[in-house]
Amino acid sequence: MIEATGLRKVYGAKTAVDGISFTVQPGKVTGFLGPNGAGKSTTMRMIMGLDRPTSGDVIVNGRHYSQHKAPLHQVGALLDAKAVHTSRSAYNHLRAMAATHGIPNSRVEEVIEMTGLTAVAKKKAGGFSLGMGQRLGIANALLGDPQTLILDEPVNGLDPEGVQWVRNLARYLASQGKTIFISSHLMSEMAQTADHLIVIGRGKIIADTSVDALIESQSRKRTLVRTSETTRLSELLARDGVRVEQNERETLEVYGVEPLRIAQLALDNRVLVYELTPLTSSLEEAYFQLTKDEVEYHSHITGGPTGPGGPTGPGGPLDASPAGVGAPSAATMEGIQS
Repeated sequence: MIEATGLRKVYGAKTAVDGISFTVQPGKVTGFLGPNGAGKSTTMRMIMGLDRPTSGDVIVNGRHYSQHKAPLHQVGALLDAKAVHTSRSAYNHLRAMAATHGIPNSRVEEVIEMTGLTAVAKKKAGGFSLGMGQRLGIANALLGDPQTLILDEPVNGLDPEGVQWVRNLARYLASQGKTIFISSHLMSEMAQTADHLIVIGRGKIIADTSVDALIESQSRKRTLVRTSETTRLSELLARDGVRVEQNERETLEVYGVEPLRIAQLALDNRVLVYELTPLTSSLEEAYFQLTKDEVEYHSHITGGPTGPGGPTGPGGPLDASPAGVGAPSAATMEGIQS
């Protein structure tokens, strides 16, 4: 398992990770979520010993990564798919990695086939597309059949088949008792892949819970109601202080009240209702609700063509600066990890 205790990393004036503690358990797929700049990649780099914590500690399978005698058998990681010799073929890259641990060529061929690289195995990695580079990075992570797998945005650049393959692979390996730790910005994919979630914002953990529990904690009770008498039903509900929104013709979203109460009110007042459906929030909705105050870099699509609010002005559609005001300073940008 992965165990972090009081983990903190400071780059100059920027605190990238601020004293976080968590455990990633075996037998589960744990998703690692957070806005850009939240500290996800910095945390993963500290787990792998690529960055030294300013304070605190993190161990994998009972030891620091650097203390494992055969680290590829303990931890497989994809942190940067471009970290490969560009003039070397995929096959030779994997053979070189395998040689450091006495891993046979048969295992190299196995992970090449497993990741769908067979047709391009002898081609130079520098000519790979983003998706094929991701597959090579995953093959490298799987090479030593590790007990723990750490993947940073593994489905970036993959086609739908590749995304599904990564999902099935993660769940299969977790079912074998392995520890799987995955960061991603694709909430729909995390909803189908992860058992547990750790959410980080501005360097601090803001949730450490199951997928279902996170959705439940951030959900607003609401019901979709279809009726030809939207105005009348809205007025009846408003008398009881119920919030109602009409998003389209003959359709209402009613907040904070049980469907049975809506049905009874409609029946008592002879309002025909032809659909009454409780709505459940998605993981994406729950995530945005949870992290709405933790986003460091905002993008805006507002304002006129020029000046403040214009395309490149403050608040304009091309303005992606912190809080939409001005460009980040060099000190702010120094050492920032997404």
